[in-house]
Amino acid sequence: MIFLTRSEIAALMRPEDYLAAVEAGFRAASAGRAMSLPPLHLPAVGGGFHAKAATFSGDRVRYAALKFNGNFPGNQERFGLPTIQGLIILCNADTGAPLAVMDSIEVTLRRTAAASAIAAKHLARGNSSNVAVCGCGAQGRAHLEALREVLPLKGGAVWDKDSAKAEQFATEVGPALGLELHAAKDLRGATRDAQVIVTCTTAQTPFLDCLDVAPGAFIAAIGADNSEKSEISPALMASATVFVDVLEQCAVMGDLRAAIAADAMKPSDIVGDLAQLVSGTVRGRRTADEIIVFDSTGTAIEDAASAAWIYERAMAR
Repeated sequence: MIFLTRSEIAALMRPEDYLAAVEAGFRAASAGRAMSLPPLHLPAVGGGFHAKAATFSGDRVRYAALKFNGNFPGNQERFGLPTIQGLIILCNADTGAPLAVMDSIEVTLRRTAAASAIAAKHLARGNSSNVAVCGCGAQGRAHLEALREVLPLKGGAVWDKDSAKAEQFATEVGPALGLELHAAKDLRGATRDAQVIVTCTTAQTPFLDCLDVAPGAFIAAIGADNSEKSEISPALMASATVFVDVLEQCAVMGDLRAAIAADAMKPSDIVGDLAQLVSGTVRGRRTADEIIVFDSTGTAIEDAASAAWIYERAMAR
């Protein structure tokens, strides 16, 4: 059994590698070679923990992975620690043998952004160059790095309820990624003209509504990773074309959950999931003007496929 730190994982995988790994995971799921269970949630003071488990069949080995993450939104301000921390345990799914223990921070960041980028490849307009990021944390940067692998991004706006954080993000991340970013003073100023919108906040009340979004926009909604969170208004969800990463998960913990609770949508309104998109069994964008929401709650298939790739690269070295 090997142990891999965050820096070691970062040295093994680039953003485009996570795109390939996550897409392989969803292709495997569409072919019945990968499956995940509903997440387990463990509440705690100031945050909570979740456990996600999945199997994934690679080219030669069948893997099983379990990720146990803590999510404490006040960590940075209170302790100078990341919001999300945890571990991934990777095992051989045929023998049960433990293969690796990995720091989960880098994997969680990159696989989440990769799923959004894969969805954008199918659902955003191909000429999308203007992006808006709502929530200026680590996921915001990871998403920009992943999205520019599939779209011709040139720049855009960033917004955060902490305006100083947005200013710092634009000043630091823009030049580092070769993007012309500016901090918007208000949400609509960031999103109204954007062709791609990423919402990666810890909001518990929806903040993105119909009037905040232009026709043809693609929205990657990733913040609602438990049943207490929500970013997209039920009205916007109901008026948009909605795809999900995993329907069963989104119906109980995503922005879809909030739309269902408000009687604005039903699970049957969902056009398709990411496995269907990558396998070509459902069609992506149909018109230039339709607003498309990708409701992403984060599935363990992404973790298992990414961890398998990381393990195989580590062993090869």
